Amino acid sequence: MSRFLNVLRSWLVMVSVIAMGNTVQSFRDHSFLSEKLYTGTPEFVNGLQARTFGIWTLLSSIIRCACAIDIQNKTLYHITLWTFVLALGHFLSEAFIYKTAPLTIGVMAPLIVASFSIIGMLIGFQCFPETQEELGARQKKRN
Repeated sequence: MSRFLNVLRSWLVMVSVIAMGNTVQSFRDHSFLSEKLYTGTPEFVNGLQARTFGIWTLLSSIIRCACAIDIQNKTLYHITLWTFVLALGHFLSEAFIYKTAPLTIGVMAPLIVASFSIIGMLIGFQCFPETQEELGARQKKRN
C-alpha cells in the first residue's frame, strides 16, 4: 500500500473521531448547533434537528472509519468520498443559499475538512493498484 493511502487512512480516522465528538454534542445539548454552526437563524435549531444532524454525522463517521480500516475496498472508498461531497454541499447551501450558517469558524472548519478530504481522496484514486479484471480489459482493448 502506498504511503499516501496510509496518510489518508490516518486522516479518515482523525476526521471520524472528531465527528463522533460532534455527534455526542448534538445529542447532549442542541444549543451547540445554534451557537457554532447555524448562527444565522438559531431559532430554527431544535432538539429534533440536532439529533437528526447527530445521526447524519454518526453515520458519516462510521463510514469514514470503515474506509480507513479497509481503504482498498473501492465501493466503500466511493461511498466515503460521497460523505464529504454531501457535507460540503450541505454547508455551502446553508451558508450561501439558505443563509442559516454564516461563514464563521464553526462553518469554515467543516468546509475546509470536506474540501481537503475530497482532494485527498481524489488523489488517492491514483494509488490503487489495478485489479486483474482491469488489466485484462485493457489488454482486450489493445488487441
